[in-house]
Amino acid sequence: MNVVDSSAWLEYFADGPNASFFAPAIQDIKDLVVPSICVLEVFRRMMQQRGLDSALRAAAAMQQGAVIDLDLGLAVDAGKVGVERGLPLADSVIFATARALGATVWTQDSYFESLEDVKYRPKQK
Repeated sequence: MNVVDSSAWLEYFADGPNASFFAPAIQDIKDLVVPSICVLEVFRRMMQQRGLDSALRAAAAMQQGAVIDLDLGLAVDAGKVGVERGLPLADSVIFATARALGATVWTQDSYFESLEDVKYRPKQK
């Protein structure tokens, strides 16, 4: 199973330099898990940068995977992992979601670089 971080989704939608690295995880719909917080982050950024229509298309594409809502148990796990690993709030939810499902996180966010079960590619400029 694969969890694609918001930064990787944005890179993919922008067809940025790392898009091809993230494409296999995103396009493997049967193994794609999407934390709902990723939908929020990607929708918001896409709306700011490209408008509502692009944001809605991105959210629709993300819903092809299994969207996982933040429930109480996952919220507590995310809080713990966030403190233990020094992760920001959204990243702690993403990482806790992946751990709960035994999934690999795909990202270009440096907060994940040294964590287990992560496919990390540094952001290119």
